[in-house]
Amino acid sequence: MRHAVIMAGGAGVRLWPLSRHNRPKQVLRLLGGTSLLRQSFERVAAMLEPQQIHVITNHSHLPIVSKELPELPAANLIGEPVGRDTANAVGLASAVLAKHDPEAVIGIFTADHVITPMDRFCATIEQAYDTAERYPDALVTMGIRPTRPDTNYGYVWRGERIAEGLFRVRKFTEKPSVAKAMKYLSSGEYYWNSGMFIWKATTILDQLERHLPESHKAICEIADVWETEQRQQKLESVYPKLMKISIDFAVMERADHVVVVEMSCRWVDVGSWPAIESIIHADSDENVSACDRVIHLGSRGNIVVSEEKHLIATVGVEDLVIVHSPDATLICKKRDATGIKELVDDVRSEYGEEYL
Repeated sequence: MRHAVIMAGGAGVRLWPLSRHNRPKQVLRLLGGTSLLRQSFERVAAMLEPQQIHVITNHSHLPIVSKELPELPAANLIGEPVGRDTANAVGLASAVLAKHDPEAVIGIFTADHVITPMDRFCATIEQAYDTAERYPDALVTMGIRPTRPDTNYGYVWRGERIAEGLFRVRKFTEKPSVAKAMKYLSSGEYYWNSGMFIWKATTILDQLERHLPESHKAICEIADVWETEQRQQKLESVYPKLMKISIDFAVMERADHVVVVEMSCRWVDVGSWPAIESIIHADSDENVSACDRVIHLGSRGNIVVSEEKHLIATVGVEDLVIVHSPDATLICKKRDATGIKELVDDVRSEYGEEYL
């Protein structure tokens, strides 16, 4: 049977001060009143029934995820005691599903992207599921054709054509230099790594056993007691000790049989405040507003965000990020938004966890 796992464990530090420990970015209602998590679920639900859709997230976020996705059975929510990156999240979800369905074909989906249009997304995912079923030893990834030489993304170098829109993968490259990214863009042979994958549960578990054996052993131990009262104790004693590593570094870059399906969609990684400029229509002065009430006077190129009916007014300012929350306000130049993670570290040093 086909299954989907939505990974919703990201901290979203670069979307502070709205993204917090108890309200991560996946559930922020920034875009049309719906969360990124909800949008991810609705994309997948266009193809699968709710009982086939699962979410893995931090254990402390299970209540808020359940509230956001009331259609999902409680048993379909998997809570990590701590984050141990995507290799372990994928492994845990795959091991748990394989116990119930040894023939499970699993799609791994992100909860922090905007992807449109829906029909192209569904067509690509259908092709990817078909590919994983036809080639059960293959690891299938989705590639996004790049629109600019972005150095913040990983890239997939495609090789031999297998079928229309389906290629073997030659190599993965993480966050290249500007020069390399420009070369990748002009070659037409590279995709952005979408972070979405489809494979048989047994196939990815075999790959984890080969390339990340300690994690594989621990994850299988957890899955063995998943339906018992020992589950939480085993999770809390074993899972935090696992090596923190992404599925790309742990498996995808090392596996022999990896293929990529081209996803001809508009794809935006909402990982920082400047990213919303690609999603929300700007006014005539290039100001982007994700809020109910805003007035700009002689201001240009600003990003203004608030989830409340709080008036934000600007006069004669340019290229700022202004984010209002009930207890903290962020103001910075757009070009400096990459420093928000460092700023959050300073906030923690000065005020502890009060504003986090």
